[in-house]
Amino acid sequence: MPMKSSSILKQKVTENIEIPKDVLSEIPLLTITGELELTLENHSGIIEYTDSIIRIRTRRGQLKIHGKNLKTIFYTNDEIKING
Repeated sequence: MPMKSSSILKQKVTENIEIPKDVLSEIPLLTITGELELTLENHSGIIEYTDSIIRIRTRRGQLKIHGKNLKTIFYTNDEIKING
């Protein structure tokens, strides 16, 4: 499947100005800190939220998090931090 012109443009801009690819390409970026905290950047919203399961929509699919006492620490349009 050929790349869309906007995808090609983003790729060229990223290469030329040396910005990390995840910034312009909206690739989900997951950072896990220890055993109790994770941060997800570039999400598209929460699908399911309980204290044991959180499902989050990304542009690449869904992320399902299993745990105990899960809580969102903060939530913005493109970033979410979960503790539990």
